[in-house]
Amino acid sequence: MARSKDTQTIRVVHPICCGLDVHKKSISACLLTVNSEGFEESEIREFGTFTKDLVELKNWLLDKGCPLVGMESTGVYWRPVHNVLEGSLNVILVNARHVKNVPGRKTDVSDCAWLAGLVKHGLVKGSFIPEKKVRQWRELERLRRTHTETVGDYKRRVHKLFETANIKIDSVMTDLFGVTGRNLIGLLCDEKSQVSVEDIERCARGSLRFKVEELVKSIQGFFEDHHRFPLRGMMRIISELEQEVHSITERLRHLMKPHEELISRLDQLPGVNEVAAQSVISNLGVTLKEFPSMAALSCWAGLCPGNNESAGKQKSGRHPVRSHP
Repeated sequence: MARSKDTQTIRVVHPICCGLDVHKKSISACLLTVNSEGFEESEIREFGTFTKDLVELKNWLLDKGCPLVGMESTGVYWRPVHNVLEGSLNVILVNARHVKNVPGRKTDVSDCAWLAGLVKHGLVKGSFIPEKKVRQWRELERLRRTHTETVGDYKRRVHKLFETANIKIDSVMTDLFGVTGRNLIGLLCDEKSQVSVEDIERCARGSLRFKVEELVKSIQGFFEDHHRFPLRGMMRIISELEQEVHSITERLRHLMKPHEELISRLDQLPGVNEVAAQSVISNLGVTLKEFPSMAALSCWAGLCPGNNESAGKQKSGRHPVRSHP
């Protein structure tokens, strides 16, 4: 434990605080304590990242009477720490990009000490961490988004496969994966069937019933077993992922049932349906109390234009991509 006279001219906002530099396998912790006479004491310890180690970290901080913890982390390594400290301590998640370009920080130990000093003087701003239930909604929503993007990727693969086999179904219909399109794909996946005009007539729905002749021409290509095998696999994956997307949507609908009125109000906005409303609530929560103004919310969402001007010259207007934890 080191003790020194705090001669900083910056006002001390938090006389007892801790800085954590979080990694996958280790955590560097620096506890700062400033007494009434202005003397500062610092204690640095190393902890593991297993749950037992994190509980030990929490007990150490509570025994020292530390009410505030600032964390610097990359990726999702902060989440196990937050899971243990949440509810017992006030936790600030600091964006590593905001404090990484500071001279003299060569080790993780000095990182945590520097971060603790910033927290002590109130010079860091925490990232937005919603309450637990909203974080769980967010995880489900992002999983649904990932599945949806993967479905789109596999649909593009099917389009490419048909193009290589000279199958031109998508030149006749707008949506290859509509009812008619899926029926025709099912015929192509069945190696025992010989596609006839009658089969295509049974597959056609809506206005495509009047384009049977064009549909017949569209499937007269060079489709072989070499194309059929991957097509079956891709259609199976698409079907399974679409079912997962539906299940996640139903799960979110159940979890958000107490907020049906809010979802209904969002649904009234042009271009916003139930899925989009669920996404908004999953990322922002239901109260918006963390955002003091519309400008703050727009800035957090990365919707504000860049403001990077020096000596009368406007520098790059490219806005960094937001990656919220």
